[in-house]
Amino acid sequence: MQILLIRHGESEDDFLEENYNGTTDLPLTPNGRMQVEKMVQRVLNEFPPDFIWSSPLKRARETADVLSNTIGCSVEYIDDLREQQESESNLEFRLRGETVLSFIKENSNEYTRIAVVTHGGMITKLIESFLELPNENNKWFHTNNTGIHFLDYYKGLQIIKFANSTSHLD
Repeated sequence: MQILLIRHGESEDDFLEENYNGTTDLPLTPNGRMQVEKMVQRVLNEFPPDFIWSSPLKRARETADVLSNTIGCSVEYIDDLREQQESESNLEFRLRGETVLSFIKENSNEYTRIAVVTHGGMITKLIESFLELPNENNKWFHTNNTGIHFLDYYKGLQIIKFANSTSHLD
């Protein structure tokens, strides 16, 4: 199974004070909607998914809805794909990432390729889980707005085909 991890487009959250938490639920900006349109065209032409999982927060939901409507596949929203919560420790966040990745894998068996539209912090936790990194580590997988990571479970291997690709924005 192939997994596209996609960060939402630029949102109004990006302009809040540096120490805001991921529970804010603001929509995409006009620039964010343009980024999403470019990303969606690339995904449609190069690696369209059969199904989409998404965070329910507005910025991710808007991104997933445009992708779903353009590709013509279904989307399902999972609360556990939201960003780290204010009351959640780093360990709890990581365990949530592992749990949601397991859930997605178990419920995506019928698909060759899926997309997961979520937030930068959750993408890091999903990649940590995919790579089976220790729960406590100092790794961070940076993701720009509409950045795409391509993960592949192939013949017993876990392959990262590319990370944080934003060539669609050039």
